[in-house]
Amino acid sequence: MLRVRFPSATLLASNVIKPEAKKEELMPKSKVFVDNYLPALLGQAWMLVSSEFHAVVEANGLSVLEWRVLSTLANNGSMGITELSQKTVSKQPTITRVLQRLEQQGHVIRHNNHSGSDRRVTLVSVTSSGVELVEGLLVAAEEHERQVLAPLGARKSKMLKQVLQELIDRHSPEIK
Repeated sequence: MLRVRFPSATLLASNVIKPEAKKEELMPKSKVFVDNYLPALLGQAWMLVSSEFHAVVEANGLSVLEWRVLSTLANNGSMGITELSQKTVSKQPTITRVLQRLEQQGHVIRHNNHSGSDRRVTLVSVTSSGVELVEGLLVAAEEHERQVLAPLGARKSKMLKQVLQELIDRHSPEIK
């Protein structure tokens, strides 16, 4: 029996798809489900909305991940690599490579966590040249977001962001 594990539940595949079910019985419901499956909808929305802005980022000489790293640090201040990888939706080894490149270019610095509870954590901060690099893009990102959300109106826009933030909060692993 196939077991599928999620942080909040374990599903038994035998409970999901009955072996004796005919294909035509499964497809209509499955197709409707897949078309409305939350991760698929989030992914589609993300791809459509973000690709518009990513073209602007790349036209300004940054990769999308460099933009995410620099803008995250510019908005949040110093943070550890684990937290940065979570906020930028990237794997730690990938973030480490991007940070090496940005550090060589003088856009970020790494330093020890002298005042924090865990002194083993390396913190990353954006430099003034890094802030300069993303300042205009931050303004462009805010304008892009305004244009994307305008058709929804203020109430729906606020509710959408609140629901998404709640999902993020509920499913984010604790940062150690």
